[in-house]
Amino acid sequence: MASAALILKEKLKAERQAIVAAFDADPKPDRLLASLRRCVDGVLTEAWNSFGFPGNTALVAVGGYGRGELFPHSDVDVLVLLGSAPDAQLQGKLEELVQLFWDIGLEIGHSIRTIDECLTESAADITVQTSLLEARVVTGNRKLFRALCERLHAAMNPQAFFQAKTLEMRQRHVKYEDTPYSLEPNVKESPGGLRDLQVILWVAKAAGLGDSWRKLAERGLITATEARQLTRTERIFKDIRIRLHLHTRRREDRLVFDVQTPVAESFGFKATEERRASEYLMQHYYWAAKAATQLNTILVQNIGAQLFPQPAEPHPVNERFNEVNGFLDIAGDDTFDTTPSAMLEVFLLRALHPEFKGMTARTMRALWHARFRIDGGFRRDPVNRALFLQIIQAPQGITHALRSMNQTSILGRYLPNFRRIIGQMQHDLFHAYTVDQHILMVVRNVRRFTMTEHAHEYPFCSQLMADFAQPWLLYIAALFHDIAKGRGGDHSKLGMADARRFCKDHGISKDDTELVVFLVEQHLTMSQVAQKQDLSDPDVIAAFAKKMGDARHLTALYLLTVADIRGTSPKVWNAWKGKLLEDLYRMTLRVLGGEAHSTDRELKNRQEDALKSLRLYGLPENAHEMLWRHLDVAYFLRHDASDVAWQTRALYDKTESPVPVVKCRLAPIGEGLQVTVYVKDRPDLFTRICGYFDCKNFSIIDAKVHTTRHGYALDTFLVTEPAFAASYRDIISLIEHDLTQDLQSDQPMQAPCKARLSRQSRTFPVTPTVDLRPDERGQYYLLSVSANDRNGLLYSIANVLARHKLNLHTAKIMTLGERVEDVFLVDGPVLANARSQIQLETDLLEALRV
Repeated sequence: MASAALILKEKLKAERQAIVAAFDADPKPDRLLASLRRCVDGVLTEAWNSFGFPGNTALVAVGGYGRGELFPHSDVDVLVLLGSAPDAQLQGKLEELVQLFWDIGLEIGHSIRTIDECLTESAADITVQTSLLEARVVTGNRKLFRALCERLHAAMNPQAFFQAKTLEMRQRHVKYEDTPYSLEPNVKESPGGLRDLQVILWVAKAAGLGDSWRKLAERGLITATEARQLTRTERIFKDIRIRLHLHTRRREDRLVFDVQTPVAESFGFKATEERRASEYLMQHYYWAAKAATQLNTILVQNIGAQLFPQPAEPHPVNERFNEVNGFLDIAGDDTFDTTPSAMLEVFLLRALHPEFKGMTARTMRALWHARFRIDGGFRRDPVNRALFLQIIQAPQGITHALRSMNQTSILGRYLPNFRRIIGQMQHDLFHAYTVDQHILMVVRNVRRFTMTEHAHEYPFCSQLMADFAQPWLLYIAALFHDIAKGRGGDHSKLGMADARRFCKDHGISKDDTELVVFLVEQHLTMSQVAQKQDLSDPDVIAAFAKKMGDARHLTALYLLTVADIRGTSPKVWNAWKGKLLEDLYRMTLRVLGGEAHSTDRELKNRQEDALKSLRLYGLPENAHEMLWRHLDVAYFLRHDASDVAWQTRALYDKTESPVPVVKCRLAPIGEGLQVTVYVKDRPDLFTRICGYFDCKNFSIIDAKVHTTRHGYALDTFLVTEPAFAASYRDIISLIEHDLTQDLQSDQPMQAPCKARLSRQSRTFPVTPTVDLRPDERGQYYLLSVSANDRNGLLYSIANVLARHKLNLHTAKIMTLGERVEDVFLVDGPVLANARSQIQLETDLLEALRV
């Protein structure tokens, strides 16, 4: 038996290698899948025949192998079909057979059942029923196999099977975030992937409607054009899946970042100055997934109509559309041909009539085929321009309408520059969506600010939007803010031209056009100022206010910025970024209202507000004086009144404390912990504190470093740790105790370790950058660093600053997904020397590298 297994194993290996070599020379997916199936059929037949099984048995291929498709590293699923329950001798032989299959080198999935057992299992488990639907006899008693097929066919309930498979499909879509546009899609399981096409053929076969695209076309369920489109799309998915298996040498169906580039190169895609090879591959995949999603929707609805016929009584909506069983239907098959503007009108009607459950399959199919009629003449037609603007200005359903227009390819046809970014990847380590999906997500976020049911999410934004005239201008700005990505050059500047042209073509007034163009040009500005500049500096606020011009521009940009950051990735937005943006908005609004950003007034206001809070604590009237006489203006300008009051309450009677004072509380912003450290200053203090938080796996979101007039450090940190998010309150005392102990220790600090990067960061590394330049007053230096994020990064930076004896005043920590962009305000004697500056930058670059 061992020698037989070895012979079959070598035969299988040699034939597989020859099949893969043939594919490499002439990549035809269907030929490879069929060749692998025939190869395995032959090996299994030889193995089966060597046992001399009785005549009432058969070896049956099921699942994908039964369908006649075998991917390079897929499981080989087989059923050993028995005429009756096996005796001990036959059972022993069957166990030897299965062992032989494994010894040959097959990833085997097996079951041993009689016909009755198959029927019982099939009735209990939809997965088994589906697997048996594609059964194919490999060798053995064919009459027994036909009997199984007849029994299965007789037991099949097409309606129940349809409902079970469509429910299973919806659940799978939810598991994969309900989008075909995941940056790392599963070619087999993701929405719009191979499995969605298989579901159609399964339910069609169960209903007796056909088991191939050609047969479905012959039955009139799809057109010949759609059959060709489905065949082409299926071939693309198979081709990608085959290359995934061959590259990874295992059953891998996910297009993860690590493999996207080699798979792209195997297709012949080449990197250009603007885009990576992987981006061309992924756009190729997304276009196929989009077509599969659209055709899946049409076919599932058509098959459902065959299985669950309903009286179709049309109720006129207007001359071009009817309502049929709750769906919007075209009045005639030629509606879009005779009235092309109806291709936009259908989406306007959907927006204005939320009671419609959707469009009929007939309408979607007609729309799919008529989309090519949208050309330059269509786009110039005043009727169509007015209809598109009506959709944008609709009181409801805007997001759904735009998403449906994108899914049916109408949006990309109407806005040709939008079509260029459909399915375009963004390898910047913080966008979690393709460009088109990000844009539509931002439109959705802006739209939510207008909806009372979402007012609890961002109350301040909802309040501002309630007073903002013409919110639809923000939808247009959102639609164009990233439309020029991937063209090379500054996408904000290029997008301005697109936005200006759109506004002019659609008759938008000069003032409104200027606002939209301003928003597209400046859509990154507010985020950069809030997260990278010192908001306590009056000059920063004055310069930003000058750029805004008036309150309308400021409010519009604030709303777009919040929506934009929230639309990049669930990981990028946090409460601290929200507070920075809101603080910048409020301070700028005061300046635009005519109030000069006076340092003296701001200082007085902060101190008065802090004293009001202190009185609530029942402290003596002059309790604050001892501490405050040691604090300068910069301290009060960089801390909120609530922070000043909290720290004063904790330190008013400890101003000369010989031991460190560590106080911790839940952060007022509602996310993370706020930690204050008060101790006699020393050169390695910031580094030691960073080392403590690094050791405990806390992320430092913000740091304010201050030295009092009498030589004490008063440092404040905002830290987070997702694992403790539900129990921050429980670890406050622990941090206060442990950090105090750590600061009293004389033990040398551990050297920073270079932690492993995430898989995404390894695939798309950020080239570390360091920029050191004096601030506008020449009093301090601004140190900006950018690198891949990793545990211990801030500790590594702090170590370098300590070695060069730099004094740190503030640290602005900006984490953008897998990338960090940190800004530090520093000073020190070493910065007066150009050679020392170069050495500092060199050491920092070394610390940032992995």
